[in-house]
Amino acid sequence: MSSHQALLVIDYTNDFVADKGALTCGKPGQEIEPRIFDLAEKMYQDGDWIWFPTDVHKPNDIYHPETKLFPIHNVRGTWGRELYGGIKDWYDAHNDGEKVKLFDKTRYSAFAGTDLDLRLRERKIDTLHLVGVCTDICVLHTAVDAYNLNYKIVVHEQGVASFNQAGHEWALNHFKNCLGAEVAK
Repeated sequence: MSSHQALLVIDYTNDFVADKGALTCGKPGQEIEPRIFDLAEKMYQDGDWIWFPTDVHKPNDIYHPETKLFPIHNVRGTWGRELYGGIKDWYDAHNDGEKVKLFDKTRYSAFAGTDLDLRLRERKIDTLHLVGVCTDICVLHTAVDAYNLNYKIVVHEQGVASFNQAGHEWALNHFKNCLGAEVAK
């Protein structure tokens, strides 16, 4: 049976989630781990696609706009870019096929500068489930692009977090009210 939905686990790395991460959400990001784990396992068992669009940078990249906005983070080959906690273990145990994969992204949106849209359309995926961090940055920008590309969007409220609680709440409302996304518990 062919699945028409995918789970995108966005930027769930040590730098964004661990206490010692370079740009961490800290506890709010850590608290969503069980929801991400359960959702990934359920969707994997159902034959769905689970992909990990993951931020990657070079230190002091003068051409990247984030260099002026944030401290150095998610540098290729570092502890900070590794997936966080039990999600890393889950990924390591399940990434032996095409249904589970990690891919690089260099901008907020998982669509910007990647072949994500092409890969989704090849597989006839029409529904995207979004989890990860940060709700009001990378999850939001991915959702906006998904909306503009006409995907059905499901944001899992207990699977997203930010270092900015006001931004987190704003984004949850924006998903529902401006993107027509389902915000699932």
